Amino acid sequence: MTDTKKRSDCPISCSLDIWGDKWSLLIVRDLIFFKERTYSDFLKSDEKIATNILAARLQMLEDNGIISKSEHPESKAKVLYKLTPKGIDLLPLMIEINVWADKYLIIPDEQREILKEIKKNKEAYIKKRTKELKEI
Repeated sequence: MTDTKKRSDCPISCSLDIWGDKWSLLIVRDLIFFKERTYSDFLKSDEKIATNILAARLQMLEDNGIISKSEHPESKAKVLYKLTPKGIDLLPLMIEINVWADKYLIIPDEQREILKEIKKNKEAYIKKRTKELKEI
């Protein structure tokens, strides 16, 4: 993990220094919910991240132990990104953001379907999805 300069000792502030910008959380979102795994996959997201920002955020997330990369089995020119155990531990946070958004925003039907499953039994969903993410 890199030695990130802290603004304070507040755990929320320190955490936000690692994953708190919108692009980093969207990369984590894609890895958790959409299984996006290559650089080009991330570039295809609806948010249209710029290549320089994507490269910087991927490097920062890797440096902080949130994601790791490995060789692509079909192409030496590509790498695969995946969440580390530390990154997978962001799953409950991402779920709570979705639950909050469902309460206050209009969300797509695709996300609403995921939330239906989550709301039936949040703990079971987290356990199941955590297992799936560890197997990737």
